[in-house]
Amino acid sequence: MGPGPVRLRRLRRTAGIRELVAETDVAPRHLIYPLFVRSGGGPPTPIGSMPGIERYGIADLGEVARHISGEGLRAVLLFGVARRKDPEGRDAWAADGLVPRAVRAIRRAAPDLVIATDVCLCAYTSHGHCGVVRDGEVDNDATVERLGRVAVTHAAAGANLVAPSAMMDGEVEAVRRALDRAGHSATGILAYASKHASAFYAPFREAEDSAPSFGDRRGYQIDYRNARESLRAMARDAAEGADLLMVKPAITSLDLLARARRRVPLPLVAYQVSGEYAMLKAAAAAGVVDERAAVTETLTAIRRAGADLVVTYYAREFARWVREET
Repeated sequence: MGPGPVRLRRLRRTAGIRELVAETDVAPRHLIYPLFVRSGGGPPTPIGSMPGIERYGIADLGEVARHISGEGLRAVLLFGVARRKDPEGRDAWAADGLVPRAVRAIRRAAPDLVIATDVCLCAYTSHGHCGVVRDGEVDNDATVERLGRVAVTHAAAGANLVAPSAMMDGEVEAVRRALDRAGHSATGILAYASKHASAFYAPFREAEDSAPSFGDRRGYQIDYRNARESLRAMARDAAEGADLLMVKPAITSLDLLARARRRVPLPLVAYQVSGEYAMLKAAAAAGVVDERAAVTETLTAIRRAGADLVVTYYAREFARWVREET
């Protein structure tokens, strides 16, 4: 006589058993909080399309960093919102620029907080593209040289990780070479390896004031229809010296995370981008989903697909929810 029907429900019947056999968890230590730093003084300025997210002046960053560290989060991803822009984005690699000063302020206030910095030119160029434009197109090789300068400036200020995000060919190799030559071999690279041209970036472009003034970014960001190309880009960045690989947007890249997890030994990071955050906020405000439950489910799905870490604007709220449960 056989064992009878397979009764999977035995492990679902009580909360205690469900917790005991849960396969995937999300904790504050898995989350990275994006931080926007702007020029000038005054109180934090809200970002209209991203409820609860603000741009901070340098004077506020120390206190903010202490709070973030105290909330159980271990890492931030820093973005500069430049006031001065020019065709080449020169402020991006200025030693006394916005991001280097922000890194130093955070480092003084929260020494144990891991600081990653976005390495791109889009927020600093007058045309809004991610690199140097020549004859109406982004010049790949001229751009990667400048990304190396940006990375060195951030590393010299104390960044633990630099995150090249311009989606130029060879940018990881160029950044690694520049860092090593400048004596920053200990600085890691978080590569935006699979970054799709996506409709979900619109709120971020408002936050950064970085929308292109002509054309779009589909000439250098990956077509979201192309999974094999994304996996090739991840393999290439790993070979060029990346220490961690990022995919974005997160929710529309779950299949890529799962496939990459089987192929790539490096830590994988998924970015739950501004549009994903804004959609969840809008649905919660409309009363059609329970915000806490929906956010927890999406973060768990991203981790279940293979992400070691998740960049999310919900990091601080999620950490608060965890504290409320303990």
